[in-house]
Amino acid sequence: MGSGKTTVLGEASDVLTAHGIPHAVLDLDAIGSTLIPDDVSRDLIYRNLEAIYVNFVSAGITRVLLAEAVENRDELDRIRRAMAGADVVVCRLTAAVETMHSRLRTREPGMLQAQFLGRAVELDHILQSAALEDFSIVNDQRSITDVARELLERAGWIPAPSSEWTERRLSSARLARR
Repeated sequence: MGSGKTTVLGEASDVLTAHGIPHAVLDLDAIGSTLIPDDVSRDLIYRNLEAIYVNFVSAGITRVLLAEAVENRDELDRIRRAMAGADVVVCRLTAAVETMHSRLRTREPGMLQAQFLGRAVELDHILQSAALEDFSIVNDQRSITDVARELLERAGWIPAPSSEWTERRLSSARLARR
């Protein structure tokens, strides 16, 4: 919570769109928030994911960006089963606890704010211990566009800029500052 999953998801979608790469975007919180017991709710999320993924595939979509805090191997396995045939790449976004708390205080001003602040710290420890990610990216004190581009580059969905391109970009930035 507060690491920037949903925000990076949206920006990664914008980057893919700018590259002309067809894709779909899905935040698991959006397809399963219910007021039923947690185990039933989690099952509903995975059933919904499977149905939606089948629809994406039938429409010819081969890339799906998915936002979710995957806490354990069972959850990751359920995602892989729901997205049968997909090459699932897991990226863990990290941020300082202070950054996550600042984001949550802005985003969650209501009566559950203290609970969410505590959950952010707990979840950070859970995810660190689980170590399910293929790679992690720091999402703290950086532009959201840079974070999204790094995610897509490391996942192999967009090419990393060549060193010549990077040098031209840095030279342009230096000239612009003068």
